Amino acid sequence: MTLYQNEVMRPVLPKVKHLYRLAWLLMLIAMGCSSGNYERTETGLKTRVDSTLIEIQFFTPKIVRVLKYPLDAPPEKKSLSVIKKPEPVSLRIQEDDEVLSLVSSELKVVLNTKTGTIAYSTPEGRTLINEKDGSTAFVPFDDNGDQTYSVKQTWNLEPDEAIYGLGILQNGKMSQRRQKVRMIQNNTWDYVPFIQSVKGYGIFWDNYSPTTFTDDESGTEFLSEVGDCIDYYFMYGEHADGVITNMRELTGEVPMFPLWTYGFWQSKERYKSQNETVSIVKKYRELGVPLDGIIQDWQYWGDNYHWNAMEFLNPEFPEPQKFVDDVHALNAHMIISIWSSFGPETKQYKEFNEKGMLMNFLTWPLSGKDVWPPDMNYPSGVRVYDPYHPEARDIYWRYLKGGLFSLGIDGWWMDSTEPDHMNFKPEDLNNQTYLGSFRKVRNAYPLMTVGGVYDHQRKESSDKRVFILTRSAFAGQQRYGANTWSGDVVASWKALRNQISAGLNFSLCGIPHWNSDIGGFFLWDYKRKLDDPEYRELYARWLQFGAFCPMMRSHGADAPREIFQFGKKGDAVYDALEKFIHLRYRLLPYIYSSSWDVSANHSSMMRALVMDFPTDRNAIDINDQYMFGESLLVSPVTNAMYVKQKVSGKDTIMVEDFSVLKSKETYLPANTGWYDFWTGERFTGGTKVSKETPLDVIPLYVKAGSIIPIGPAVQYAEEKKWDDLEIRVYPGANGSFVLYEDEFDNYNYEKEVYSTITFTWDDAKRTLTIDDRKGSFLGMLSSRTFQLTIVNANKGGHEHKPSNPDRAVTYTGKRMQVKL
Repeated sequence: MTLYQNEVMRPVLPKVKHLYRLAWLLMLIAMGCSSGNYERTETGLKTRVDSTLIEIQFFTPKIVRVLKYPLDAPPEKKSLSVIKKPEPVSLRIQEDDEVLSLVSSELKVVLNTKTGTIAYSTPEGRTLINEKDGSTAFVPFDDNGDQTYSVKQTWNLEPDEAIYGLGILQNGKMSQRRQKVRMIQNNTWDYVPFIQSVKGYGIFWDNYSPTTFTDDESGTEFLSEVGDCIDYYFMYGEHADGVITNMRELTGEVPMFPLWTYGFWQSKERYKSQNETVSIVKKYRELGVPLDGIIQDWQYWGDNYHWNAMEFLNPEFPEPQKFVDDVHALNAHMIISIWSSFGPETKQYKEFNEKGMLMNFLTWPLSGKDVWPPDMNYPSGVRVYDPYHPEARDIYWRYLKGGLFSLGIDGWWMDSTEPDHMNFKPEDLNNQTYLGSFRKVRNAYPLMTVGGVYDHQRKESSDKRVFILTRSAFAGQQRYGANTWSGDVVASWKALRNQISAGLNFSLCGIPHWNSDIGGFFLWDYKRKLDDPEYRELYARWLQFGAFCPMMRSHGADAPREIFQFGKKGDAVYDALEKFIHLRYRLLPYIYSSSWDVSANHSSMMRALVMDFPTDRNAIDINDQYMFGESLLVSPVTNAMYVKQKVSGKDTIMVEDFSVLKSKETYLPANTGWYDFWTGERFTGGTKVSKETPLDVIPLYVKAGSIIPIGPAVQYAEEKKWDDLEIRVYPGANGSFVLYEDEFDNYNYEKEVYSTITFTWDDAKRTLTIDDRKGSFLGMLSSRTFQLTIVNANKGGHEHKPSNPDRAVTYTGKRMQVKL
């Protein structure tokens, strides 16, 4: 038993820890001392190799847990990330000389009883990965008086084997080979100690302390500062989706988000009154530009000494209930900023402090005065709370419920969930949490605080789906209704490009909901702010990328980002922004159905090319293209095209220059056909194509065989029913699509209160089958029209939509076939 034990057992730890060690040693004696002996367990086996105790546990035929203990370590560890219990698995165990083999229907695990190394392969003998001989390491470590270990394990990969994951990394890399990453949560890098390989396996290193990942000529390894044992999970999924399925099976399924979360969101740092916030929503409605969400950022509580009070103490917010009601009356939703820290004058601080549930290190804000740089003559006294403590999570929710949830606010912007750690000192990690030193559980902080809010709100009501926007994440966080953004990135073309691979690698960790601040948070490199034409172009390109992310959210500091700040209708940047916001809403039936595929079938919305084209060696390391859902290939523009330098007096400035139409080259993966989304022109895969990219166009392609539903033009997500959808068929291959619908914002779908309609295209017969509708829900359409269109170069592209579809059909829920 360790400090990760069941929480109710924690108070008796000092009395029983030595008894567990004694029992463990007695078990070893019963097993015998020769390396060839082992104990069969319900899930696998236990054995001893020299001074290391090794336990292999099959959780499923495809998932194996490996535990390695030094002799004096206790034999139990409770995971914060893994919630699955081992299921019965049929195993064949064989002992031959210096080898123990465990074989399930899907996986073969071979333990060398002389060296202690473990090798993984398929039952047919295809090698997946091997531990490196002699690489298991336990180095004694004094964790502020707790005598424990630093732990390390190394594996041997093939030289050209691509691997992915590790969380949100701002390094611009798709494959994470040949690098060293120091993993301790911060503002813009969110760490998940998980990798998956192009060979179809994954490794989750289940450790929460500061960890270093290294991949070089000597091997691929995880090294963690603190661990009573080595604890990792090996999973074989055959392909990326299969690995993600395994990871979610271990650490939790993905709940559905409300439909409105997939609309357009406007925010900034910060709206300073309730009148200002409401006026932004009104302005969007006046302009006829769609909007579903507005975000109220910090300081609605008044001052830094009342930091995160979860109350409207600021006199500029005099009528909180009216504030929320006014936003709802405009058919918009609002989420609000809450933090992991509290000012000394808040009720929460005082209760936490009295109960010893605050940590003692510097966090944001440093000063009690709202000035920059911080005036440390007036320290804020703000402190971070301990979310590892179950009572602390209860207290956090109690104040959140009473101060904000009771007003009908729609969701939570959980900022600084890493949390902010200012002026870091190593001894800060000696802070004691409910589960031991902060060092021991450091990287799991976001998992615990986000999980606390989700769990409490789910217990409170199932009438409204939990929606959390948060700045940090750890393995398993997908089960908590959270969308993670990439932090306060500094605006630049490089930063925009880096967001693509950051989001894709994060999704490959099994956490599908991700977004970034459209336009970048800080404008440090753009002194003229919105007057700089290069920044306006960057913002337009970033918003186009955002239209194909799980959340489309404009936010930042230093300058406002609302669409009307970029001109008016008829201006190039304004028109480009409006076009892609409208496109986002037309794609909502596709996006929402894809989100159901994520929850029901373990899919991902942002899909690295390796997920759908793992055998195409040209595709697996591309870092600026991806699939959005399973049909759309997105290739964002990540460099300036329409500005030039101009001498103005003594200065050189950037000015707009649209005189030359520029292009971007995009690789179309092999073994499938592709269509230009905008024109309907068809291409063969396995080649690079050049696409002209005026400011209102990015390369966007559709895979042959795709069926894409196009929704109505709306001002907010639920304005119109989907009773007259356009169904676009992209011929050239067989294909199918499942249109998913439900009540959009409650948990009745968990009771199978929803409907699905499957569309299947037979390319040889040129026939579209619309299957019987399955399921039902309150408000479901009993009859509807589908406008069926076969896309080609003459008709069907987004900008060349035919005046009439190929066929309009009335659908009443019964199977029908249409020849096209």
